[in-house]
Amino acid sequence: MPTKAMFLMIRQLLRRPFTNPFPVKYAPKSVTSLIEKVKAGQVSIKDPVPVPEGFRGKIHYDPERCIGCRLCITVCPANAMEWIPELRKIRHYVARCMFCALCVDVCPGKKLPGEDTPVKALSMSKEFLLADYDKYSENLVIEPPQAKVGTDTQESSDQK
Repeated sequence: MPTKAMFLMIRQLLRRPFTNPFPVKYAPKSVTSLIEKVKAGQVSIKDPVPVPEGFRGKIHYDPERCIGCRLCITVCPANAMEWIPELRKIRHYVARCMFCALCVDVCPGKKLPGEDTPVKALSMSKEFLLADYDKYSENLVIEPPQAKVGTDTQESSDQK
């Protein structure tokens, strides 16, 4: 006797899959080399799905707009933000980030000359290709250009 589960299974077999195809025609042997070719402009990829409005992708940080209030560090549940005291700016570790956007919500921003309203230093981008072998790579650590990855800011501030 056919059951409800059997009808459900037959109906699912006849539908198209919900998965998205890979963003290039043929699957590459190395995804890392594909990403390097995309950055170099040798290969173009299609977004697997249109990025919806309000998508919470990789955080974009504009150090010029940062006023050094440290509110983003206070509200970050994943402890993905680090204070750089010498520059009065932050360093953001994308590998630790939960993409909750609390830091974006709390950022007061800064009004530059000629602007009517302040613009936030932090915003959510539509970038979603974040795979990398090194969690401290240039792609996964967002910081001001003056800062260097790998320097321990705590030690340098303790020595002063």
